[in-house]
Amino acid sequence: MVDVCLLGTGGMMPLPDRWLSALLVRCEGHVVLLDCGEGTQISWRYTGWSFRDLDAIVFTHLHADHVAGLPGILYALAFADRQEPVRIIGPVGTAQVVAALRSIVPTLPFPVETLELSGTSELELPGGLLLRALPVTHRIPCFAYTLHRPRGRRFDPQRAQALGIPMTLWHRLQRGETVEFAGQLLTPDLVLGPPRRGITVAFVTDTRPTPELPGFVAGADLLVCEGMYGDTALLPRAIERGHMLMQEAAELARAASVERLWLTHFSPSLTDPEAWLPAIRAIFPASEIGPVHQTVTLRYRDA
Repeated sequence: MVDVCLLGTGGMMPLPDRWLSALLVRCEGHVVLLDCGEGTQISWRYTGWSFRDLDAIVFTHLHADHVAGLPGILYALAFADRQEPVRIIGPVGTAQVVAALRSIVPTLPFPVETLELSGTSELELPGGLLLRALPVTHRIPCFAYTLHRPRGRRFDPQRAQALGIPMTLWHRLQRGETVEFAGQLLTPDLVLGPPRRGITVAFVTDTRPTPELPGFVAGADLLVCEGMYGDTALLPRAIERGHMLMQEAAELARAASVERLWLTHFSPSLTDPEAWLPAIRAIFPASEIGPVHQTVTLRYRDA
């Protein structure tokens, strides 16, 4: 299972009643933070999640409302007695931005590692999560991300017994290893069932719709997507600034056949996002305004 918790739904700047958009994802006790705008460490404290469990911080892009909260997060980790390395991942320029922000938090009890992405990428994170990155269309380099928790294929003990495979080898086959027994190589396919779907969380913000996005987030259990404006008359502004309308986010969710959509990253001028929900749900019924500070657990959908 995978836990998710949205820390805010704001874009551009924090407001008295709206924290900036950021997302926590937890799997097997390991936490990933997607984006880290001003005040993120304060919003985090409403969740009950431990700072110490944070292993990776992932930036979609390097605008201030997505990175300026980094010093506070690093200090929070230090006061939580974090000693293990923390990895910071983002587009080209991330190392320079991290170095600049760290000038006011120069001494930490843990190493900080940076990894810059320059194109479509895939890498493993602690907790068994697979991070995938897709370049999207904003005014500066920006990525959409998915975090995928794979699920192992079901082991068939009856088949293993019928083949005379000793129980001492079962766990290796179940892990996907090929083993040797009685002069023969035994492959996992002999005793494993068909592939099973895992759990996928998608995070898309600060972009115009692109042809690649529906396939990239296809079938996600949860799509967290920006809806900068609700008024379709503001489409020219969204195009100019590299953002999506709420309606465009819903159209993406529908095209990608995701399970549910959380809308986030609202313009400060969008004072009542809830007012637009009827129109949004007419496009994609499983839409909601992102629930801030609520931990939601995503579970495997099949046996």
